[in-house]
Amino acid sequence: MFSDSMPHRPLGGLSVSIVGLGCNNFSPGGRVGAAETRSVIDAALDAGINLLDTADTYGGTGGSETLIGEALRGRRDAVVLATKFGSDMSAAPGCPAGPRGSREYIRWALEGSLRRLQTDVIDLYQYHWPDGITPIADTLGALDELVAEGKVRFIGCSNVTASALAEAAAVAAREGYASYVSLQNEYSLLNREMEADVLPECDRLGVSVLPYFPLANGLLTGKYRRGEDAPAGTRMAARDGALADAPTFARLEALSGYAAERGLAMVDVAIGALTAHPRIASVIAGATRPEQARANARAARWTPGSEDLAALDEIFPPAAPRAVRPAGAAG
Repeated sequence: MFSDSMPHRPLGGLSVSIVGLGCNNFSPGGRVGAAETRSVIDAALDAGINLLDTADTYGGTGGSETLIGEALRGRRDAVVLATKFGSDMSAAPGCPAGPRGSREYIRWALEGSLRRLQTDVIDLYQYHWPDGITPIADTLGALDELVAEGKVRFIGCSNVTASALAEAAAVAAREGYASYVSLQNEYSLLNREMEADVLPECDRLGVSVLPYFPLANGLLTGKYRRGEDAPAGTRMAARDGALADAPTFARLEALSGYAAERGLAMVDVAIGALTAHPRIASVIAGATRPEQARANARAARWTPGSEDLAALDEIFPPAAPRAVRPAGAAG
């Protein structure tokens, strides 16, 4: 089934395009500098994408946020702006030395993101990588203060387990704190691991999902082929060793035939297969050129039916269900 326009889904109290723009490639002085960033964002907005997802560490120390802030000057209200804290920003002036889930650190990180993004509020503020030190009650308490102050509209998490998500939800309910409305983990046809327990837990809790790396570093776009070097300038070109093993290439070749039978591009299938799950709010797909942003947006037009999904399961087997272990359980 094909749609004529970009579908939207709820994310907390926000409405987001079913395909979002991942902004990790934007970097001052890099191959996606200021002019390139603006052209990619322009193309994404023109194609109906309204969710921009970045982090304070993307593009170096705040580089991606800085370029986005400049590109959105005068049109901030046209987008849902999502950023993250919790990765290593120790190179930034004034970075607190304590754990990155602490109140002091979070407040410092937020003020830097607001300044670089040239905005007074973050629509979705996400805990990028749990620090493994700060009790989740302390982190949620600090984030709740930011929501109450109007500096953050909604909060989310990233790179967490099902048990950690369940713990955070229980703490938020017990303490009366704002709770996570979204989770951002890696998820693609080549990596369906979160289907084992994370996705069902999101279903149970009503948490929206924002998959990242949906194209598996470009493997699911068809640009890489068995026995050939990665094209110059691609993400995989900078890596040593084989692009993928033989079984993976066999699946990619099967996917190419699957897409051709349906008159689709491989990227259409890679993104459409994820959006088939109603818990997916927006698929975060990066782009370094305007045509990539437009291709990602076009992928939102296709919604697979049950027979399409069953055929995909034959190529990319689903993850086996796994019970959610309570946080802190031994073993």
